[in-house]
Order: sequence, then C-alpha cells, then structure tokens
Amino acid sequence: MNALHPIRPADPAIHHLTRRQLTQLIVELRTEGREFGLLWPSAGPGETTLDGRGLVALGNVPASTLVNLLALIREFRRHQGRR
Repeated sequence: MNALHPIRPADPAIHHLTRRQLTQLIVELRTEGREFGLLWPSAGPGETTLDGRGLVALGNVPASTLVNLLALIREFRRHQGRR
C-alpha cells in the first residue's frame, strides 16, 4: 500500500483478498479512521464481481477504496511523526 500510488479497483493484487481479510481491513479502517470521521458501522465484506473484484458493503465500494484509505491514513500518521 502506498498513498502516492493508489490501487485501482481492477488491480489483480486485490483479487486474492478473502472475506476474512476484508473484514480485518474494515476493522482496521474503523479503528484508524475514527479520528478522521471515517465511521462505517454497517460496513462488511460484500459480493465478488464476475471479474473477481471484491466489494465492501457500504454502497458496494471496491476493496481498493478501503486499501487506499488505509494507505492515506498511514501516510498522514507517518508524516505527523516527523514533526
């Protein structure tokens, strides 16, 4: 994950994510994103599309959005630690 190079929804690197891994990423986003107002209590792993993309059930957001949000939070925190 890199905030400067976001993952695209069709990126093959995301196709291997399981429901359990998506759930873990959602829990991490809820925890890490709370201070930024990223509160999605109803989020959960969603369907898998025909081309293999995993979706997150909060309006059928691609899993890449979840990964990219976590990357942005981590990048922000890393820069905050430098000050």
